[in-house]
Amino acid sequence: MLNIKKKLGLSVASAALGIALIGGGTFAYFSDEEVTNNSFAAGTLDLSVDPTAIINLDNLKPGDSMVREFSLSNDGSLEIANVFLDTNYTIVDDGGNNTEDFGQHIQVNFLWNWDQESEPIFETTLYDLREMDPDVVKRDIWDPLWEERGGLETGETHDFWVQFEFIDNGEDQNMFQSDALELEWTFNATQGDGEDL
Repeated sequence: MLNIKKKLGLSVASAALGIALIGGGTFAYFSDEEVTNNSFAAGTLDLSVDPTAIINLDNLKPGDSMVREFSLSNDGSLEIANVFLDTNYTIVDDGGNNTEDFGQHIQVNFLWNWDQESEPIFETTLYDLREMDPDVVKRDIWDPLWEERGGLETGETHDFWVQFEFIDNGEDQNMFQSDALELEWTFNATQGDGEDL
């Protein structure tokens, strides 16, 4: 009887081992893997202006005008689609006798972009220019081949000429003697629309 139990126990153990081997075998398979290394890196917008002080003048009188040159460069890795000009100024000294804003008598006769042959600004006072936000490298410039151009490509530089004038209005302007105005032009660069890359 013990012998039968022993044989029966060995049979059950062998069967269990066989089932385990069969079950274990179902997890045996060929395999292979490849790893991809991916990255995302954002580009840069880097606009520079040269010179950083476009104009510094003393001893102005009504009727004086002055032309200055400056350049904007794209030193970043992304195309600059727009460069918006923000104008602000402060009256440093008005002698306490002014009835008008000195900025109303300083006129920008033109701002000319030589590379695009465009004129973002034409005849406006500093006073009025504060309410504007012209794009000095605007994209809606069309060349003779009917192609849109504009913006500032990576590594590209645009040269500008600007003329300022202390307007002589033919009237008594004595209130502006010894007046001083500090002009701040901020060039705000923006990217273009996103693309399918």
